[in-house]
Amino acid sequence: MMKMMFDIFAKQLFGAKYERLLRTLLIYAIVFWSLNLSGLNVEIAPFILYLMVSTVTAGIMWQALSSEGNAATMQHVYMLPFERRSLIFSYVAALGAYTFLTKTAALLAVVFAVSEWSFTEVLGSLFCMVNAVLMTAVVFSMRKCRAAGFSWGAGATAGILLLWNKPWFIPAAAVNSVLAFLLLWNADGDAFIFSGCKCRKRLKCSKHYSVWRYLFRYLGAHKNYCVNTVIMWCVACVLPLLFGKIEMVFAVPIGFAILSLNTPICILLSCDSDLERAVRFLPGQERAFCVPYCFFIFLCNSIAYSLFLGSIQIQNGRVTLQMVITAIFFALLSAALSVLLEWYCPIRNWKIESDLWHHPRKYVVPALMVLLAGIIAG
Repeated sequence: MMKMMFDIFAKQLFGAKYERLLRTLLIYAIVFWSLNLSGLNVEIAPFILYLMVSTVTAGIMWQALSSEGNAATMQHVYMLPFERRSLIFSYVAALGAYTFLTKTAALLAVVFAVSEWSFTEVLGSLFCMVNAVLMTAVVFSMRKCRAAGFSWGAGATAGILLLWNKPWFIPAAAVNSVLAFLLLWNADGDAFIFSGCKCRKRLKCSKHYSVWRYLFRYLGAHKNYCVNTVIMWCVACVLPLLFGKIEMVFAVPIGFAILSLNTPICILLSCDSDLERAVRFLPGQERAFCVPYCFFIFLCNSIAYSLFLGSIQIQNGRVTLQMVITAIFFALLSAALSVLLEWYCPIRNWKIESDLWHHPRKYVVPALMVLLAGIIAG
C-alpha cells in the first residue's frame, strides 16, 4: 500500500517513467564534471555547508508541502481507502525525494565540484538533509503550534553552529531525526491536505473590474509571495553594507539588477493557468491586463529601490538625482520585460510551484539588468 501511494506522488513529481528525474540528474552530473575539470577551488567550512544544505532543503520542502497541486493530489488519494501513517510517510518521502534529488542535489553538485570534501562532510550533509525534510514536515503539520516548531528549527540551526566540529554531531543529528520521525508518526494527515489548499479570495461584485484589486487579493491569499517580497526589501536595506567601498557609480546599478530578482510577482500568469486562459480568451487583454500588471511590478520594484537608496543615504549620504532617475528607469524596464516574458513565454508543463520559483527563466531579466548596469557604469 505504501509503495503504491509513493508511486502516485512520485510519478506526479518526476513523470510517469521518472524521465524528469533522469534528465535532471544527468544535467547535475554534467555540471559537477565540468566544474571539477575547471580547476576552480573554493574553501567552504563544514558548518557553512551544513547550513546551506539544511536551509535549502527546508525551504524547498516547505514550498512543496504548500503546493496547491500536491494538496489536490492528496485530496484525491484521501478519498480512497488508506492507512493514515502509510499516506503521510509516502507523501513526505516522495516530496523529500523530489526536494533532495532535484534541488538540494544541484547545490551539492556545485559545492563538491569546487571544494575539497571528506566522507564525514558527505555523511553530515545527508543527515542535515534528512533532518530538514522530517522537521519541515512535522512543523508544517503543527497548524496550532508552529511557533514551537519554528523554535525547534532555530535550536537545530544553533546546534549546527555549535556542534559541527564535535564527534557527537552526527549522532545528535540522528537522534533529532528519530524524534522528528516519531512526531510525524502521530501527525494529523488532514494538515497536509488542507494546509496546502489556499482558497483564493473572490472579488466583491462591482460595476468595473480591477486588475489591481485582483493582484493584491491574490498576494493576500498567497502569503509566501508576500514573504518573498518582504525578504527582497530586507536585502535592499542590507546591500549597501555588502558593497563596502565599491564606487557608487558601479554599485547602484548592480543593486537595482539584483533587486529585480523577485520571482513570485513575475510569474502570476504562469502559476495561474485559469487566469491565463481567461486573459487570453477575452479581447483587448494585452493592454487591459498587461499594463496594470506592469505598473504593479513597477510599484514593487520601486519600493525595493527606494529602500536601497534610503539605506545608501543613511550610510553614505551620497544619493544623487541621477541615481533616482536610474532607479525609475530600471524599475520600469525590468517590470516591462517581466510582463513581456509572461505574456509571450509563459512557463508551462510544471508540476508544483517550486518548479516555477526555480525555473531558469527567472534569471533572464536580472541578467539583462546586470548587462545594462555594466554599460551604464562603464
